[in-house]
Amino acid sequence: MAGTVERSCTMLVHFDKAASQNEVKDALENGDEKIKAEAMKKVVLMLLNGEQMQALFIPIVRYVLPSEDHYVQKLLLLYLEIIEKKDSQGKLLPEMILICQNLRNNLQHPNEYVRGCTLKFLARMTELEILEPLVPSVMANLEHRHSYVRRNAVLALDAMFKLEGGENLLPDAPEMIEQFLSSETDAGARRNALLMLMNADEERAVHFLLENTDNIGNWGEIMQMVVLELVRRVCRQKPSQKGKLMRIIILLLNSSNASVLYECANTLVALSSAPTAIRAAANCYCQLLASQSDNNVKLIVLDRLDNLKEPHKDIMQEVIMDILRTVSAPNLDIQKKTLDITLDLVNVRNIDDVVSVLKKEVMKTQDGEGKAAEYRQLLVHAIHHCALKFPDIASNVIHLLMDFLGDTSTASALDVAFFVREIAETNKKLRASIVDQLLNSFYQIRSSRVCACVLWIIGEYCNSLKQIESALDTIKTSVGLLPFYQATQTESSEKDNDEPTSPFYAVNSRPAILADGTYATQSAVVETISESDSSIPHLRSLLLAGDFFLGSVLATCFTKLCLKMIQSGASLPASQINRSVAEAMLYIVSLVRINELPELKRSTDEDSFDRMLLCIKVLANPEEKIRKLWLSDCRHSFTKMIEEKIAQEANELQEKEKESFAQPDDLIDFRHLKTRRGMTQLEVEDEVANDLGRATGFADSSSGEQKLDRILQLTGFSDPVYAEACVTVHQYDIVLDVTILNRTNETLQNISLELATMGDLKLVERPQSYTLAAGAQKCVRANIKVSSTETGVIFGNITFDTSSSVDKTVVVLNDVHIDIMDYISPASCHDVAFRTMWAEFEWENKVAVNTEMTDIHQFLDHLVSSTNMKCLTPPSALKGDCGYLAANMYARSVFGEDALVNVSLEKLNDGNIGGFIRIRSKTQGIALSLGDKITLRQKPLK
Repeated sequence: MAGTVERSCTMLVHFDKAASQNEVKDALENGDEKIKAEAMKKVVLMLLNGEQMQALFIPIVRYVLPSEDHYVQKLLLLYLEIIEKKDSQGKLLPEMILICQNLRNNLQHPNEYVRGCTLKFLARMTELEILEPLVPSVMANLEHRHSYVRRNAVLALDAMFKLEGGENLLPDAPEMIEQFLSSETDAGARRNALLMLMNADEERAVHFLLENTDNIGNWGEIMQMVVLELVRRVCRQKPSQKGKLMRIIILLLNSSNASVLYECANTLVALSSAPTAIRAAANCYCQLLASQSDNNVKLIVLDRLDNLKEPHKDIMQEVIMDILRTVSAPNLDIQKKTLDITLDLVNVRNIDDVVSVLKKEVMKTQDGEGKAAEYRQLLVHAIHHCALKFPDIASNVIHLLMDFLGDTSTASALDVAFFVREIAETNKKLRASIVDQLLNSFYQIRSSRVCACVLWIIGEYCNSLKQIESALDTIKTSVGLLPFYQATQTESSEKDNDEPTSPFYAVNSRPAILADGTYATQSAVVETISESDSSIPHLRSLLLAGDFFLGSVLATCFTKLCLKMIQSGASLPASQINRSVAEAMLYIVSLVRINELPELKRSTDEDSFDRMLLCIKVLANPEEKIRKLWLSDCRHSFTKMIEEKIAQEANELQEKEKESFAQPDDLIDFRHLKTRRGMTQLEVEDEVANDLGRATGFADSSSGEQKLDRILQLTGFSDPVYAEACVTVHQYDIVLDVTILNRTNETLQNISLELATMGDLKLVERPQSYTLAAGAQKCVRANIKVSSTETGVIFGNITFDTSSSVDKTVVVLNDVHIDIMDYISPASCHDVAFRTMWAEFEWENKVAVNTEMTDIHQFLDHLVSSTNMKCLTPPSALKGDCGYLAANMYARSVFGEDALVNVSLEKLNDGNIGGFIRIRSKTQGIALSLGDKITLRQKPLK
């Protein structure tokens, strides 16, 4: 980095076949144009790769310059573009004057290709000594008959005018370009001319727009895009012009071009907060969603609509059905984003229409598997959310969703079961119909977890004697004949060569990363659906496969049903009650003895075994206290869990609302007292919205205090050059605004900011060099792209030349560390999804707890605040002081990466906290970076 300052390069081509200068010189002197072209190619490529070939300049001028071949002339222009044209003192080399006459001849050449290529070459030239004598020829090309020449002539004039001293070179350029715009017919040439006029004389460009407002709708797409850019720039710099220019945007809303529509909507949102403007922008976005088939376009537009959702919720609710139509797109990301936006906008007025669309979409996925099952799971979540928010619509969807309890996709069926369980608790009117339909569809359930959830619902909400008897009959039929082991022996004697029943649990092994960085094999138990003989009921096949937890749930269901029958014993004979209790005890004993089956390779776990024995004891001695515990207290615990969930969601919704801070002396303008003379409805609404925004604190403004927090000092106060950077982290890039101050008493030349990155960071472009007078300062901007959630480092130095030293002076900069916390945000996910991701993710980072804190709850709160994650474990599960704590945390990055954290803490005998924090993710970067962050933040700041 301490070497010579690199020159700006307009092209870069790799070339690894070197050639000697003598060979190239001989080829250039050859009369064949093809050989000259090949030689010029080699010269250009070798120069681009760092070769020094000054000796070839005179042969090229002698033998190549007079060539009439167009391809050779094109290569000559490329050669002239990349050679060094100035000496070490910054003065133009004398031999460069030789090419001026050739360039003038090319600008007057009868062939339009030669003229156009030469004009393109001049647009990349920065030497005023070469450009000055060519200005009349360039201006003459504005009247050429071919649009290709005129288009490049405007580009050349624009580049000349931007140079330092360009205004003196072209003093009447704005007037000339305005006249050119009035007479030009080619869309590309007009676009270039308007762009130049916008950069050269903004007021003249605005005047031209206002004079041609009626014709803007007939201009081409590229011309209209420049118009929108000009409108944005002027409205930000001069808000007083907004009223006139907003009419142009409204006029362009009728364009049939998708790019123009998108930019119109973006411009409206950026410049105005008036309801009319936001409504027009939302309609534009919805129109693009309906007309564009590209999935990337749909995702981008949905992101824009998502940004409008919070500040303009009332307006967005008007277009909710237009947004919801996008849910039929065959892409899971689009469907998920569409449903997320819709669920935040649903209200009493549109809930019926939304649920109707969701029901139709669920019916479409009835026979689908794979992605259709995932889409069905999203729809079930959406309907579940709607039903909890608006309980009145639960009766319209609950019975439809219950048909999917027998779905082959366990995740989708389990979501339906959870939804049914929650509705049964919150909506008492639907309990009877829910239980009846569950009993009718119980034979279709194939998943163990779904079956366990349905059995809990049946045991908890069967209240009438008719339902209890029907439930017992249904369960007995699903279990089959007793005892289990005799039925199995009989079946095995009839089918001697049958394969043994497949195990219920499949064990997946995958590599895992240990704390010391070594690999280890990790096993995860994954639930599978039994594929046994179709003649055996599904519940029986699941039990015979060794699912002892399901057996304990079945025993609990038997116990609750029998206790309810005993509690309402006045209406039933004692003999019938005793018979039902005895049959239930027989089934439970048979479940206990399943462990004796020779086919099973695993024994009953102790928890399930103890649970089934407890059920037998309860049925043998059903006292009043025990009945209250089983029938009332269990229900109360579930009710409390649902209430806490609803309260937590309500608190999160309140936290999302923005806090407004207004000054007591802020000005408030009243709409009805404001004069409307000469103002459109949009102007009036915009002014009122801006005033109210300022008065209530909702106006968008960049806080100076927040900007000061992001300033980093890069050099010391004693360095000849002082530099500090303001780091702004956007979603996918980082902007460094570096302020460089010359603290010496002499002029510093070729001040260059040289940056390098470490990690998944990439410098987009190298900042150019500057010259700073004594005490002067310059702000240099550098853009850095971010490709993943990983902690990165930006480092570099500043080099400059001084008159007192031959060598360059180098000032090393302090490192800029990019924090992972800038890219992750708290997020929510269901327990089932968390467990699924935990089993799938391969990268794990295990961090040992090492803290001076002594309270485990305080340490958990400190971790949550330090890592910018959300604790998924409900507060009720963290209550108490037993000395142990286990919690799950979750966050999602801006790149869609998931970060899972499991915290296991223990209060040691010496009063300290021990345990481990395990981090899992799909990528290595986020696991390691988050682990480093947790290690640094374990100890509280004093």
